[in-house]
Amino acid sequence: MSEGLRVLVVDDEWPMAKTLVDVLKLKGFRAEAAFSGPQALEMMLERRFDCVVTDVRMPGVNGVELLRAIRAVQPSVQVALMTAYAAGDLIREGLLAGAIAGFVKPLDIELLAWFLSKLGEQRSIVIADDDTLCWVKARATLAGRGFRVQEVNELGGLLPALRPSGQVVFLGAGLNGVPGLELLRRIRERHGTIPIVLTMDRQERLPSEVDEARGLNVFGWLSKPVQNEELLGVLAQIRRRELSTLLRGRHGTLIGQMA
Repeated sequence: MSEGLRVLVVDDEWPMAKTLVDVLKLKGFRAEAAFSGPQALEMMLERRFDCVVTDVRMPGVNGVELLRAIRAVQPSVQVALMTAYAAGDLIREGLLAGAIAGFVKPLDIELLAWFLSKLGEQRSIVIADDDTLCWVKARATLAGRGFRVQEVNELGGLLPALRPSGQVVFLGAGLNGVPGLELLRRIRERHGTIPIVLTMDRQERLPSEVDEARGLNVFGWLSKPVQNEELLGVLAQIRRRELSTLLRGRHGTLIGQMA
């Protein structure tokens, strides 16, 4: 999927933006340039991007302000910040607002390309739920965003469908009569870190079950009927957490110093 990753580079220094776009294209990414925050937002209203790499210090709309505006336009887009200046406060503010990384200029192009390739890796979704009708629209949305979607309707097929990494599990209220919380326990016995999101109506969530689910390291909850915006938002949060963990072990990024 990385060859088709749509990347928007935003920098008021147009030679920098154009050079970075040219390099990313040579590495197989579908990159475009914007030279201001407002121009970037106009482009995002016209078409979808997978990632935005933006300078922090820009006149008019800075990188953090652009990040917040992007959240309103395309909430599932990952945003990385870059700076050549002592902009530690802005970088920290951006990371708290949901930026995935902060890169120092002059950019380590190989590191950025590695980051984008990880971001572009195809993701796998497992939906384990007796209620298949509530996932009809969500399935189409996920497939359109490049996710591999596997539905599990039989209890015996759940654990064999799981793998340790590259996967997110959405658990419904039950499967073949087994409650979702029990399914969560069974998964955790074999896979301690795989991201799991429980999907059930609010009235089905007893306080004691919520506490137990948190103790079993559930990532979060989605209410039914599943809304595409909330679904993509949860997946973006999971991806940010995973990539942040990977980046902490790499040199050349601010995020490792801020975390």
